[in-house]
Amino acid sequence: MQGKIIKGIGGFYYVHTIQDKVYECRAKGIFRNKKLKPLVGDEVEIEVLDEEKLVGNLVDILPRKNTLIRPAAANVDQALLLFACTNPEPNYIMLDKLMIELKRQHVPMKLCFNKMDLDKEEAKKLCSIYKDSVCISVEERFGMENILEYLDQKTTILAGPSGVGKSSLLNALYPNAKVETGNISRKIQRGKHTTRHCEIFCLAPNTYLMDTPGFTSVNLNLEEILAQDLRFYYPEFDEYEGSCRFQGCVHVHEPDCKVKEAVELGSIPKKRYDSYTYIWEELSSHKRYK
Repeated sequence: MQGKIIKGIGGFYYVHTIQDKVYECRAKGIFRNKKLKPLVGDEVEIEVLDEEKLVGNLVDILPRKNTLIRPAAANVDQALLLFACTNPEPNYIMLDKLMIELKRQHVPMKLCFNKMDLDKEEAKKLCSIYKDSVCISVEERFGMENILEYLDQKTTILAGPSGVGKSSLLNALYPNAKVETGNISRKIQRGKHTTRHCEIFCLAPNTYLMDTPGFTSVNLNLEEILAQDLRFYYPEFDEYEGSCRFQGCVHVHEPDCKVKEAVELGSIPKKRYDSYTYIWEELSSHKRYK
């Protein structure tokens, strides 16, 4: 029997089948031997051990369309990346790293800033920095129609740091989820981790939203991205590619760089460029070993 893993907790995997049943399954030892960990979103084969109690074993994981590392998930059509306009303030490095990782894995994404009701000016500034982003207020239910339209007929992973309102958004879109929400820690201005595992919710036929634990850091796969290729992950740079004085210009230390010129003129947001140079230095300092 085939199904999709919709939740995994403490070594148990909950598999939703086309018969609209959810089986509690254990992974067979073969997965440990192969060092293969089942992920939420995996399409799997199971053997039923007890039909009445809906208990079974995972026997195979079907080929994955894609795999995300943090948050860990598989077979995602797209991502809804949620940050807050304020409380907590967005971490640009974290945000850009997650955008890079999603692009590296060819996962389309929509960037959304919540809590615009708390600071409309900051919301406007963020949308000017990230051109294709949208601002919403879950508290005031502003922008919910646009989110539902984006999610329609897709399996979407909801990702972002703690405290930005992911659980509140899920509850607004799917009240039956009844996901626990938490307050912001005053001391460190971070969210308290109320979501502790990935779980998929069916909002409508063929429309799934995957809730994920919040995170406070994102580590790029440094073996997969070269510093000289980082520029290709910043769409703001695309129109200047090949226009700089030096071929293959990475837009950091070179003279007569059109990207740096665009930053000075305000055509490229300085926040984005500062984030780029920070990540570029991080990648440049990484030593690769064969």
